[in-house]
Amino acid sequence: MLSLALALIQHGENAVFSRVGKEPSSDPFYSIRKLELEDPGIPLNPMINAGALSVTNMIRGRDSDEMVNELLALVRRLCDDDTISYDEKVAKSEMETAFLNRSLAYFMKQNGIITGSIEELMDVYTRQCAIKMNVKQLARVAAVFANDGRDPITLKPLIPLTVARICKTFMVTCGMYDYSGTFAINVGIPAKSGVSGAIMGVIKEEGGIAVFGPALDEQGNSVVGIRLLEKLAEEKHWSIF
Repeated sequence: MLSLALALIQHGENAVFSRVGKEPSSDPFYSIRKLELEDPGIPLNPMINAGALSVTNMIRGRDSDEMVNELLALVRRLCDDDTISYDEKVAKSEMETAFLNRSLAYFMKQNGIITGSIEELMDVYTRQCAIKMNVKQLARVAAVFANDGRDPITLKPLIPLTVARICKTFMVTCGMYDYSGTFAINVGIPAKSGVSGAIMGVIKEEGGIAVFGPALDEQGNSVVGIRLLEKLAEEKHWSIF
C-alpha cells in the first residue's frame, strides 16, 4: 500500500490507474488468471501481487537503489524514524525464489503494463517486501491514514488527503485479499494484511492499530491477527458500517 501512496504522490491518479485497476479480486493474491482474462491485462487492484508489481514499477529513480530510497524516505517520514530499513537476508531469499512474481511481471511487460528491466523491478519489489517495522511503527503509519494523511501528533501533512482516502478505500475493498468482504462484515475497518503475519488497521476518529501473528490462513492473512481484530472491533464498536 505504501508503494501505491508513493506512486500516487509522484504521478497522480490518472497515470497510476492507467496501469492498475480499482476492483476487488475473488482470486488469491498471487493469481495470474485475471491477467489472462482481462483486456488489456491490467491488474485488478494494487493490493494483489500483480498490482503491487505494477505500482512498484512506477516509483521514480534512475536505478533500483534510488527507487528503494524513495520508498524508504516515505516510510521513514510516516513513522518519524530515520532508522527504518529492510532486511537484506529476507530480500535476498525473496529475490532467489520469486519465480511466480517474475512470471506476473513478464506477462505484464508483454502487455505494456510494466516497462524496463524485470530483474531491476524484482530487486526493488523484494527489498520493499523486506522493509522492517515493529507493530508500534506500523500502527503509526496506520494512524497517519486515519488522520487523513497528517502526522497524528503534530498534525503536519505527510501525504495528500486524496492519497490517504484512496489508500483507505483500497484497504476496505482489497486489503485482506480475497477475504476482504468477510473481513468488512466481521471487523469493518480499513485494513492491510501482509504475508509476514502483520495487519495494520485504520480506526476512524481514533487512530491506527497493528497486530502480528506469523501463522497464516489460506488467503495469506494472520489467523491470530484477524481473530484479535474481530474481538476488538466488536467490543469497541469500530466498524465503519
